[in-house]
Amino acid sequence: MAEAAAVMESDLWTAAGVVESAVVADVGCGPGAMSVVMARIVGPTGRVVAIDGNADTVEAARAAAAEAGVDNVSVDVGDARETGVAPASVDVVMIRHVLAHNGGLEQAIVAHAAGLVRPGGAVYLADIEIESLRMRPADPDLVDINDRYKQWHDQQGNDLSVGLRLGELLAGAGLERIEHHGRYQIMAAPPGSRPPSWAARTALVEAGVATPDDVERWSAAFERYDTAQERPTMFVPLFFAFGRRPAS
Repeated sequence: MAEAAAVMESDLWTAAGVVESAVVADVGCGPGAMSVVMARIVGPTGRVVAIDGNADTVEAARAAAAEAGVDNVSVDVGDARETGVAPASVDVVMIRHVLAHNGGLEQAIVAHAAGLVRPGGAVYLADIEIESLRMRPADPDLVDINDRYKQWHDQQGNDLSVGLRLGELLAGAGLERIEHHGRYQIMAAPPGSRPPSWAARTALVEAGVATPDDVERWSAAFERYDTAQERPTMFVPLFFAFGRRPAS
């Protein structure tokens, strides 16, 4: 998936400054796959500073970098609003699929990122807009789990349509020369693949958004999905934006 994202966004990454010799901060790096891809792009004269708030995930990201044989990646524990990265020390801050899960904190996260880039450097955001997610042919039960997942996030104050606001958040952080783009990833998901909504099924039940019977129904729907002779097509809306810190 990280390699596919790099291909899909290659023109935007280059425009934002993810190029050879760049210093990139990957905030909310997760298990590190994207950090590895960026490390290869910036090369031995560049580096990637990867940050995540979960200590176990940080260890996984370190292992991923070691396994990939890239030695220009450092991975540390840090909050997206207080990364520990020195101010004005990087060329690009990359924040991917973090804002949707931090409702109410989006502007603070982007403002912190804006302070990390050097004058002329860029903050790059990538996130979703779940309302436009589609599967053809549609399965009512899989539409239902997606709706419950959104309801659960709504209860937590999260915005799963934050992709529409990326440009506004960059402007609110004082960045300029903002570009905001939207693209669809169109794919036939392989059998056995499951979306984040399925991974959250236990949390949905615990929150009272779903019942164990709902989970059984969704499981049966995914089994139908896995065995369908014609693979359903997923239409996944993705949004990207970057803005630059004023040069002076």
